[in-house]
Amino acid sequence: QAAKRLRDRCPDIRFHISSGDTGDVTEELDKGLIDFGVLFDPIDDTRYQSIPIPYADTWGVLMRKDSPLARKKSIKAADLADQPLITPRGPDHQAIVSQLLGLESEQMHIVGTYSLIFNASLMVADGIGCAVCLDRILNLTGESELCFRPFQPKIEAHMNVVWMRYRTLSRAAAAFLAELQAD
Repeated sequence: QAAKRLRDRCPDIRFHISSGDTGDVTEELDKGLIDFGVLFDPIDDTRYQSIPIPYADTWGVLMRKDSPLARKKSIKAADLADQPLITPRGPDHQAIVSQLLGLESEQMHIVGTYSLIFNASLMVADGIGCAVCLDRILNLTGESELCFRPFQPKIEAHMNVVWMRYRTLSRAAAAFLAELQAD
């Protein structure tokens, strides 16, 4: 919404979106390749300034609709003990998933990792496993053969727009930041 308002006032401003996981985003921020990123808590406030995004995403499991787990309204950690899992890539994410589920890494049957959930959804659709992910990233309406079930108890993730703490922003980036702060 902030980007739309800014474009309405300044139609020559362009937005270039790139996607990646936390490592990708922080690397591009640190190198000055991007002005802003969207990261989940916790944020390293010694390196980045941030504005919280005023809603939370829910952690859960992406699975095929014909999976036995799909009959459940929510998923408990014990439900995943023997399930082949596809998790976010990277050692930090493995620790987060382990912590979220309250399972040791040895108790999880991890068969793959992903940096973008769309790629994981292809593996899920092919029956390779279930993906631990956030809700509302994929469109699961209509003819989708996949479904999402939240964890029980509910686990939320909070996101932030971040930028480098000690970097001078371009006029366009500063205008975008002002628009974000106006919300």
